[in-house]
Amino acid sequence: MRRLLIQFGFFLLQNPFLHNFISGRIHQGETKSFCTPGLNCYSCPAAAFSCPIGAAQMFFAGARQTLSLFVAGFLLSVGVIFAKFICGFVCPMGLLQDLVYRVPTPKIVTPLRFLKYVKYAVLALFVVVLPFAVRRDATGLGLPWFCAYVCPSGTIFAAVPLLAANDFLRYQIGAQFFLKITIAVVLMILSVFVLRFFCRVLCPLGAIYGMFNRVAVLRMHCDKEKCTACGRCKNACGIRIEPTVHPNDPECFRCGKCVKSCNEKALKIGVCTPRSIQ
Repeated sequence: MRRLLIQFGFFLLQNPFLHNFISGRIHQGETKSFCTPGLNCYSCPAAAFSCPIGAAQMFFAGARQTLSLFVAGFLLSVGVIFAKFICGFVCPMGLLQDLVYRVPTPKIVTPLRFLKYVKYAVLALFVVVLPFAVRRDATGLGLPWFCAYVCPSGTIFAAVPLLAANDFLRYQIGAQFFLKITIAVVLMILSVFVLRFFCRVLCPLGAIYGMFNRVAVLRMHCDKEKCTACGRCKNACGIRIEPTVHPNDPECFRCGKCVKSCNEKALKIGVCTPRSIQ
């Protein structure tokens, strides 16, 4: 419950303009020049910041060359310090999936051994290659392919509330929206049964942060002297990571359930020290 409250708190920090959900307006203040660490759509009416994936696509699409160092530096800084703590505590899409997973149904607990690599292909193809390689003749710019055709965060937190509040926009609905709403609905249904299906299979931001899990300042530590190999931590993990063997697995989004399950206090999350490096 404590983590859920923290997630709600970060959602409000990233989306303080809740009244815009009623007015159907998008906040355009100076804070939009900065990125938030989570997958929080720029076009969400309540959003105070930009999405780092959206900003990265615009750079590769050729829209704003000045974004390159900023976006790269931002993602590198957040990744090196926090890595996938952002996924576990800050990201609105993570919060939404955690909520739908609470729906009382049979759960499919699986490590998704091969599907987990799809998000790296999504990162390369939809965030980098397509925006850079496919340009529109009229402007010479590329499209933000992930935002335009895949991202469920943009659909759920931006497109749906904007359409609900604007008659004009509803008249503009076309095939692209129906594609995206279908993707979002399918992902949410899957997330009822499989913990954080979107994060683990398709999220390019999770792919980036996952690369930093083993080197981040904040990471998981396992005290081998205290560990009794009881297996409680693995059973507590919703994605079946073995924290005693791979405490900083790229798939771990730092929910902390394994730490709570350990009666011997062999697992802890904290600042990296040379002695604790796994």
